[in-house]
Amino acid sequence: MTRRLVALAALVAALAFGVSAYAYQAEAVVDGGTIAGTVRYAGKPPKPERVEITKDIGVCGAEPHYSEALIVGADGGIKYAVVTLKDIEKGEPIKPVEVKFDQKGCEYHPHVIALPAGGTVDIINSDGILHNVHTESKANPPFNLAQPGFKRLIRKKLDKPDLIEVSCDVHNWMRGWWYVAASPYYAVTDAAGHYTISNVPPGTYTLQVWQETLGTRERKVDVKPGKTVTVDFELSAKTNK
Repeated sequence: MTRRLVALAALVAALAFGVSAYAYQAEAVVDGGTIAGTVRYAGKPPKPERVEITKDIGVCGAEPHYSEALIVGADGGIKYAVVTLKDIEKGEPIKPVEVKFDQKGCEYHPHVIALPAGGTVDIINSDGILHNVHTESKANPPFNLAQPGFKRLIRKKLDKPDLIEVSCDVHNWMRGWWYVAASPYYAVTDAAGHYTISNVPPGTYTLQVWQETLGTRERKVDVKPGKTVTVDFELSAKTNK
């Protein structure tokens, strides 16, 4: 299966579970707990795949490019996995956020962003050349907008939970993801695969991890008042929801 088909399969699977059937309710959280852990790759990590640069070489080819569809660190930690509480119905208020999504060196920085529904993405063109922002979504309206070098900023508000693939029609190797969460309880793993979700109301929840190449995995988690619970995930090419 090609990388493109793998990504589309991940998108379809994620959309099947990602849009909540309930209305999230804001309330004060008393003695909230913390969920923390690491998302790791099972087995020998794949070698980074070199990306061929075919256009605007002066800007795009200044540094070697490698696929970010699966980044595994030296200790097996997976970068850019998104961890969410799938079934939380109430908790701390969803605050409006603005997240930067930069086009620099003809790559997306960061490759994966997460934000709650109602948040805003600031799409930045740091390259000063023509880019094209093309989204594939289900719950939010998709768009396909040219962003020439003089138009440094495009701002888009995302009102509904969704998983959105972003690409550039001008530079066909550029791919990124926007994960729009149904609650404020989400995290994107760092370079070591670590994540932390704080101030969680005590209770039992379904914790879910999504990774664009490896799919999804779920675990039940019991959050105690004022305590930290550790939940680690191990993903492989055979990971299933």
